Amino acid sequence: MPSPFTEVEVDGRVVKVTNPDRAYFPPIDGGRGATKLDLVDYYLAVGDGIVNALFERPCMLHRFPKGLAGDKVHQKRLPAGAPDWVETVELFFPRWKRTADELCVTELGSVIWAVQMSTVEFHPWNSRRADTEKPDEWRIDLDPGPDCDWATVRRVAHLAHEVLDELGATGFPKTSGGSGLHVYVRIPPDHGFQDVRRGALAFAREVERRAGGEVTTAWWRKDRDPAQLFVDYNQNARDHTIAAAYSVRGVPEARVSAPIRWDEVDDCEPDDFTIFTMPARFAQIGDLHADIDAHPFDIGPLLEWADRDEAEGAAAPPEPDEAQPDAT
Repeated sequence: MPSPFTEVEVDGRVVKVTNPDRAYFPPIDGGRGATKLDLVDYYLAVGDGIVNALFERPCMLHRFPKGLAGDKVHQKRLPAGAPDWVETVELFFPRWKRTADELCVTELGSVIWAVQMSTVEFHPWNSRRADTEKPDEWRIDLDPGPDCDWATVRRVAHLAHEVLDELGATGFPKTSGGSGLHVYVRIPPDHGFQDVRRGALAFAREVERRAGGEVTTAWWRKDRDPAQLFVDYNQNARDHTIAAAYSVRGVPEARVSAPIRWDEVDDCEPDDFTIFTMPARFAQIGDLHADIDAHPFDIGPLLEWADRDEAEGAAAPPEPDEAQPDAT
């Protein structure tokens, strides 16, 4: 008979995990699937890494109450029933004139409680609670089109690395857990979302100029060649989020958005990093993003590039629409 619950102790907190045997990920190619308790065990194994990635950031949750076989819930508001030690941050959504109290992780227990509430993916903002309107993280999202292969992603990643080096910026790469790569750059929280997005677009255009037709910055999906890679600068817009480093992704393979070294780009594949393989990797090499805060980059040069591009007639795309805060 399946266990109705188990209790997990996390740094002095006790989290009751109900339905620990519930299947979350199906067996793949004759291998094992994964249960809710397997998901808990994974996040415990990479605890320092996931807390570092989420620390004091507003965080949207992708929840799968019935596992991957059921519906996915995109949840901004903290689920009901949270213990009083689970922290939140209040966000205001001007278009809707509404607020939402989002999860704000300060300790591993909050992550495990969110997993108990059926969270699989963690999608944090690129700003922190101290000033949610001033991002401290510039995100480079290398998003391949449906006909763009992994070899192209690798080439563009190296090109992005080259441009970052020329700028004097330290980029911290990770797999997306899907088909692309992300690179994070720590920045001082001196600018609003609009400026950070302008700078991110200027960087994307520079990569596009050097990429020999393999990269696009076209705003509309219909205008993109499906064989090209889109450098998605929009991930720096307000309330746009992508899966955190160490976040599991809601795909049958149970892949993870995994920090990697630059010298691993040419050898790794997205399927290398799953909830089954990452614990041993983390135990061996630790958190590859652990010192990201020690490498801030002033985006002033990017804003100069943006001014230059706009003076030469490059139009700034409209700001993306603000998503409605959920009612749950």
